[in-house]
Amino acid sequence: MESTEVLPIVSLLSIVTVEFGGHALLRFITTDRDKLGELRERFFRAGHAHAGVLLMLTLVYFLYLPRARYSDGLEWTFGAILLAGVLAQSGGFFVHLGIGQAGARSFGTTLTRVGALLIAVALIALSAGLIREL
Repeated sequence: MESTEVLPIVSLLSIVTVEFGGHALLRFITTDRDKLGELRERFFRAGHAHAGVLLMLTLVYFLYLPRARYSDGLEWTFGAILLAGVLAQSGGFFVHLGIGQAGARSFGTTLTRVGALLIAVALIALSAGLIREL
């Protein structure tokens, strides 16, 4: 199987979890407002928004990845790096929501930064491959 056949399915199924998260967020901000508090609500919103937008980015990424003409192994590697980055960046907000304190770093904020770096690596790799194929 090709990475660009399998990994978009992973992205699409992950979007279903974002939809569930949207339902949960709506419930928290409409009926259970006091359960989250301001800090947790901000990080819930940020994690949810990043997950949705970045998963849409993965779908576009997997459309362009074959055009870079990387080997199957590199396509799997770059696709996995991108998905890991999306999970880490958005997931870090949720980790901080659970363990973080206002105005302080936590493992969650570190995870968010690592995710951003992984996404950047995947995007630069795709860009380099596309430039090479011009």
